[in-house]
Amino acid sequence: MSLDLRCYLVTSGTGRRTVEAAAAAAAGGAGMIQVRAKDASTPELLELACAVADAVHAARPATRVVVDDRVDVAWAARRRGVEVHGVHLGQEDLPVPDARALLGDDAIIGMTTGTLATVRAAERLHDLLDYIGAGPFRPTPTKDSGREPLGLEGSARLVDETRLPVVAIGGLTAADAPALATTGVAGMAVVRAIMDAERPEAVARQIVAAFSDRRAAPGSSPPG
Repeated sequence: MSLDLRCYLVTSGTGRRTVEAAAAAAAGGAGMIQVRAKDASTPELLELACAVADAVHAARPATRVVVDDRVDVAWAARRRGVEVHGVHLGQEDLPVPDARALLGDDAIIGMTTGTLATVRAAERLHDLLDYIGAGPFRPTPTKDSGREPLGLEGSARLVDETRLPVVAIGGLTAADAPALATTGVAGMAVVRAIMDAERPEAVARQIVAAFSDRRAAPGSSPPG
């Protein structure tokens, strides 16, 4: 499956602003939107995922939407016929083979990593996964993973350990995109950089442009 992971938005909040920011990011070229609302009830998360998916699809049909952690919510949204494309799993979530069995071969399944051990474990499941997230790039108040920050060198090392596309995450801003684009990662995930922006669409465009420039350089691959 070919995914555009250059600009990957992880949402925050549960209100109308969340839906609007996700749609704006998609309009700016974000290829992936992950709906994350750790404190929402299951019905609230389902309704949010559906609202985000509908708004994102209207803004840019090519953008893919996944649900954080909750395979059941992703399944329910897909059963409703909503444009929710899969799930992003953490290390403590439903095992990847079971998620794949529930969601089907056409679903997108990503997984959080950030250490050599977790990347190597994900690589053993490369036929069931579509991409991995690797972080934190730097310390972030959004999520305390307990893992050491990777930085540019650490991110590049993890890319070398897997055939799966790698998405960097953790305290990133659009200003980090040009340097990150040289490490071999497929893209970068952001939360506050877009969710807190006055113009989410412009931030998404800036990130996409940085990775597009890298891929347009001699000897590099064209955008997927």
